[in-house]
Amino acid sequence: MGKVYLTGAGPGDIELLTLKALRVVKEADVIIYDRLANPEILKMAKDGCSFVYVGKEDGKHIIPQDEINEIIYQNALKHNTVVRLKGGDPFVFGRGGEEGAYLYERNIQFEIIPGITSAISAPAYAGIPVTHRGVAVSFRVVTGHESPNKETSQIPWENFKTDDTIIFLMGLHNLDKITKKLMEVGKPANYPCAVISKGTTKDQQVVIGTLEDIVQKADGIPTPALIVVGQVVKLREQLNWFNS
Repeated sequence: MGKVYLTGAGPGDIELLTLKALRVVKEADVIIYDRLANPEILKMAKDGCSFVYVGKEDGKHIIPQDEINEIIYQNALKHNTVVRLKGGDPFVFGRGGEEGAYLYERNIQFEIIPGITSAISAPAYAGIPVTHRGVAVSFRVVTGHESPNKETSQIPWENFKTDDTIIFLMGLHNLDKITKKLMEVGKPANYPCAVISKGTTKDQQVVIGTLEDIVQKADGIPTPALIVVGQVVKLREQLNWFNS
């Protein structure tokens, strides 16, 4: 019976992979990886390592999560070192908690290897700090998958009126609904907003606008993308180091 490493692959830039993640990738007998993990990481695996793709796309779950859980478990029964490689961080909307709980219930040893989350790193590569003295003393990370029009929501939209910085992950397809909901709860129409596509990679694209016009400006931008809402967006003019 093997050990499973629920491993964060980071946001895209391969140099943002942690040393610990790199070590277990090199030791892995099998790597179970998702769509957002940089495929270059797989080239670092040892000869004979097996690869299992369990990627998901918005609206296209090739393999449901319950089946992914079982795939991880079955591989742990057959291999000594199993790496579950997940884009970003396993515990930031990565469903790593569900996978860990599934293994715990089946007496499979596991370890969490945190990864650099896109919620912080993608804005940093776009020249947008999520906090800044005198501008924002807090930030909130929110799932963008849940539609704001959902009858029973787990998202406390009313609280967002006073939030400093709000980061929506995986929310591009709900961008129109998100911006309208924020204005509905009290954010002004001219409130700064940014959409960052493929952050930290050479294909990174950044669109700057306001809640009122960001939907039109970001039309056609590819996924994966995240949304940053807050006065910190204005700092990009001074801190846009990546494009230069």
